Amino acid sequence: MKEISIQKVTMAVKEMVHSACMSLAPGVVELLECARKNENNETAKFALETLCTNAELASKRDIPVCQDTGMAVIFAEIGQEVHFTGGSFVDAINEGIRQGYKEYHLRNSVLDPISRKNTGDNTPAIIHTSLIEGDKVRLTLLPKGFGSENMSKLYMLTPAAGMSGVMDKVVEAVSLAGSNPCPPIIVGVGIGGTADHAMLLAKKALLREVGEHSADPQLREMEGELLKRINDLGIGAQGFGGKTTALEVRIEKYPTHIAALPVGISIQCNAHRLAKTEVL
Repeated sequence: MKEISIQKVTMAVKEMVHSACMSLAPGVVELLECARKNENNETAKFALETLCTNAELASKRDIPVCQDTGMAVIFAEIGQEVHFTGGSFVDAINEGIRQGYKEYHLRNSVLDPISRKNTGDNTPAIIHTSLIEGDKVRLTLLPKGFGSENMSKLYMLTPAAGMSGVMDKVVEAVSLAGSNPCPPIIVGVGIGGTADHAMLLAKKALLREVGEHSADPQLREMEGELLKRINDLGIGAQGFGGKTTALEVRIEKYPTHIAALPVGISIQCNAHRLAKTEVL
């Protein structure tokens, strides 16, 4: 049994807040640069150039890449041979968020949904935990801005809709979103499970590395076809038209009930921020 102090968890999360909010996830700037070079629409080209400059300045000056520093979503993979000492794992996560958002002067955007009173420290985080073999603790932080989060969709299709129906709904969701999620976007799609699990799969798809396609040949083909169809919508960078509405489409699946075909869609804005670490 490996013992890990919750203080280590807090410090790891605090540093993840810094690394995630001050720079784009690895590979995203390169995707934006590629889109800029291939763009013929001058207004969209200028928008893409501005996004690249913004990311460069944020990283160089150590300031937030976007003013919406999001609601903290944590994915925790916890080894079955790990024993946390010194307190609560959940409290440790939230303390790391609290310290990070305060020390790095990040916007507090979390509030009570009814009274609308701000919690004042961007907690609590959304925490998804899963057990894995071994004695490792792996944490991923996704600061989720809500211009894109508000564009999330859940469709409970009938099995007769098939994969063509699934793809139609993904394209529909992006079309309805328009410029609201600050394109160019990354589109996460979850197929199967229950309603809640389909949405979780869609969010998990956003955690992939840039350029990492599905290992499933059918899903990989769907990702490519959907990317083309979405970019053919012509929404473009920041809604100014042009070739690039989406940078990537990522699909995950899970077995579902014989009477169901759930489809979850999680859209991520151009400011795709992500941090990963292992707590030792």
